[in-house]
Amino acid sequence: MAKVTGKIVKVSGPLVVASGMKTAQVYDVVLVGDKQIIGEIIELRDDLASIQVYEETAGVGPGEPVTLTEEPLSVELGPGLMEAIYDGIQRPLTSIYELHGTYIPVGVQVPKLDRKRKWNFIKTVKVGEEVEEGDELGYVNETPAVKHLILVPPGVKGKVTKINEGEFTLEEVIAELETIDGKKELTMLQKWPVRKKRPYLTKKPPKEAMVTGQRVIDTLFPIASGGIAAIPGPFGSGKTVVQHQLAKWADADLIVYIGCGERGNEMTDVLMEFPKLVDPKTGLSLMNRTVLIANTSNMPVAAREASMYTGITIAEYFRDMGYRVAIMADSTSRWAEALREMSSRLEEMPGEEGYPAYLASRLSDFYERAGVVVTLGKKKRLGSITAIGAVSPPGGDTSEPVSQATLRIVKVFWGLSASLAYKRHFPAIDWLRSYSLYDDDIVKHHSASFPYWKDYVALLKELLQDEAALLEIVRLVGIDSLSQKDRVKLHAAQMIREDYLHQNAFHAVDTYTSIEKQYGMLDLIVTWFKEANLALDEGVEYKQMENLAVNERISHIKYVEEKDFDKQVKALKKDVIAAFNNLKEE
Repeated sequence: MAKVTGKIVKVSGPLVVASGMKTAQVYDVVLVGDKQIIGEIIELRDDLASIQVYEETAGVGPGEPVTLTEEPLSVELGPGLMEAIYDGIQRPLTSIYELHGTYIPVGVQVPKLDRKRKWNFIKTVKVGEEVEEGDELGYVNETPAVKHLILVPPGVKGKVTKINEGEFTLEEVIAELETIDGKKELTMLQKWPVRKKRPYLTKKPPKEAMVTGQRVIDTLFPIASGGIAAIPGPFGSGKTVVQHQLAKWADADLIVYIGCGERGNEMTDVLMEFPKLVDPKTGLSLMNRTVLIANTSNMPVAAREASMYTGITIAEYFRDMGYRVAIMADSTSRWAEALREMSSRLEEMPGEEGYPAYLASRLSDFYERAGVVVTLGKKKRLGSITAIGAVSPPGGDTSEPVSQATLRIVKVFWGLSASLAYKRHFPAIDWLRSYSLYDDDIVKHHSASFPYWKDYVALLKELLQDEAALLEIVRLVGIDSLSQKDRVKLHAAQMIREDYLHQNAFHAVDTYTSIEKQYGMLDLIVTWFKEANLALDEGVEYKQMENLAVNERISHIKYVEEKDFDKQVKALKKDVIAAFNNLKEE
């Protein structure tokens, strides 16, 4: 029960200091001032509490009351999460808009999940069965794409004495258990503190590829399902578009997209695009399997930190059902800036560039909640969270603290390059700076279906490395100084860059490429390169190969639809071999 315990003594932006808070706990939620603004206690000294306020504090002054809820900052978990759009502390923006219009009133309090809506609950257990934490009681078909399992909450086990089926609201009792402590009533609604990890049985190393449909990622710097990745890059290099592409096409069951401190128009793009996009798995709207958390740059700074924890807790909830969840955080730099602001207002000793000394540990706390886990319950489902965080270093300087702290944690680094972006090469992922530590496992995974995958990828990397060295020579002494073999290498590397790695996110066909199509495209480029080298050995000059008609056709193969691709790539491969045979005969 909420009760008034303290009074405001100081207001400094999003930081409020209140006295008379001896009974409070760190991370308890409080309601600040006459407007009942939501805040969270982040520091206690004697009876003074420093409170991080998640709304605008204009008009709040000393002497106003502080109400203690005696609960930590928590999210509500249950049917109704999918297709929802929340702010950083899980207030439903659609409901607020319907009640109050365009602007969010200060201190507005709306139920996080709809209490009036009825859901059709279908039971999967019987009376008399013994259940434990994580066991399935039944399910709700929340959207056409998501079967929402209703699980026994963590810390609860016992014998089912009653199980209902039919239409229920979130707060109506669907089951009763006989536990050691007596009768326990269960509803479809769970609450969970955002800063506390949800429990699981064991964690496993990520080894299975998460196919994204983005050729530069899947081929050169793949990510595993349950892995962690960072996308650092300067302004205008395409971080947000890469994250949108991953959210649209990545091989995940559910998407949690956090717009943390980025511009409002970027979230608007997501809100406008996702409902129109057709999910390739279900043929339905992509929003059917997406949760959006919008905490844009014009929203209160302190709520940015909460938005990251809100998102990862929702992801853990669906992971516990055995789903593969992908969480996009755009961007962790804005989150770190919120930490820096609160740290300076608390007058803490600053670390590098003014960031708090605990920046790295907070980042690792977030990323380590990703991974592949064996869930609680007798069924021992396998669920995963893949975390992909954008980093926005000032001026693209990845030596700054947020980038460096992130790099020490993540296993995949997709470094975006301003120079590639200026050349209009997108995705602007720099193949000379980026890396993936999941590469070996995923190459083995793909090699089972595609026998030459490992060799093709190795050749691609070698040609791109050689190109960088050869271009340095060309800059110094000119192209004519290169041998015929080196000219062929440069041409093959150009094909790799322009015809394979360059990908148009806004083209109906080129936006997504399956692994099968990627392998076919690689096979075609490698065939050209091998045939060119064989032709050189037989005395054919590079100039004769430079303008072959098949070269142009190779550049257009990426725009061929998947259903026609196999037939066309086989025909083109024959034509490539025939073209080089003709050169040899001449």
